[in-house]
Formats: sequence, C-alpha cells, structure tokens
Amino acid sequence: MNVLVGYATTHGSTREIAEQIAVRLARSGLKADARCVAEVEDPDAYEAYVLGSAVHGQAWLDEAKEFLRLNAELLQERPVWVFSVGMPAALRGPWRHTAARKEREVIGEDLPGQVPYRQHQLLSGVIRPGHLPVTGRVVFRLMGCRYGDFRDWPAIDAWADAIAEELARA
Repeated sequence: MNVLVGYATTHGSTREIAEQIAVRLARSGLKADARCVAEVEDPDAYEAYVLGSAVHGQAWLDEAKEFLRLNAELLQERPVWVFSVGMPAALRGPWRHTAARKEREVIGEDLPGQVPYRQHQLLSGVIRPGHLPVTGRVVFRLMGCRYGDFRDWPAIDAWADAIAEELARA
C-alpha cells in the first residue's frame, strides 16, 4: 500500500515528524512518502494519507488547508489520519489545560468538514525564540511557557505503528 505522509511546515519540526512517521510505516512494509503537500504532484497515486500541519495562530497552515480543499473528493474515498503540531507541551500551569480545547478549535473550525479522517493527533513540536515575533516572545514568557524541543518520539512512533496495523487489516 502506498501512503502519503503529507505535511506543511514553517520551521521544519512538522517535516521531521512526518519523516519519522513515514519511516515507521515503511518498517511495517508499507510504501510511505513524506512530502510537503505543496509539492505533491499526483495525490491520486496514494491509497492512504497521513496529513499534518504546523499550527500557527490556532490554525493549520494555508497550504495544508488548500491540499484538503483541492483533494476533498479523493480523500473521502480513502483512509485519512491527521496531525497538528503545536506547542501544548510548552504550556505550563493553567495554560496547559487549555490545550485540549484548542485542539477542538483547530480541528473543528479549521479543517474542511467534508474530509473524513480516522483520527487526529495533537503533537508538540519545537519552539525557539526566533520562531516568534518580539511581542509573541514577551507573551510567551509572561505565560510561563518554555522554549525547546517537545516532540515525544515514542508517542509519535506508537501512533504511526497503530496506523500501520490498521492499514494492514484493511
């Protein structure tokens, strides 16, 4: 089975997560391509999709949303999983508890509703001072947030393995 692990990224964290998911799917015997969604020439060449985007301003990046819109009909016919890469693990105190609500906002309002997906995974990425404008850095620090690489590789691997198991049963 040929799987597209498509992504939209700004600073590379989402790309690296997509690449790791593709590696895990390939270890399970699937053919998996990690590709920027803006560079996918033939979406119909894939039998399943794992699609993800960095989250900026509580929204998927425009190129990821555009891929979903342009391929909505195709994506209705094949298995789709989605993931969002943000900063929930960087949040502290009362802000950390808002992550689940924000996840519902991103998925509920941001993704085109006509694209059914089997599961959504909210993942933490990398956040560095240079990723934010000056005002964003000030707010980030006032909220007590931390900079760093918050990717949970074992959880990402487990999710990819679960997708591979589901595809193997199909």
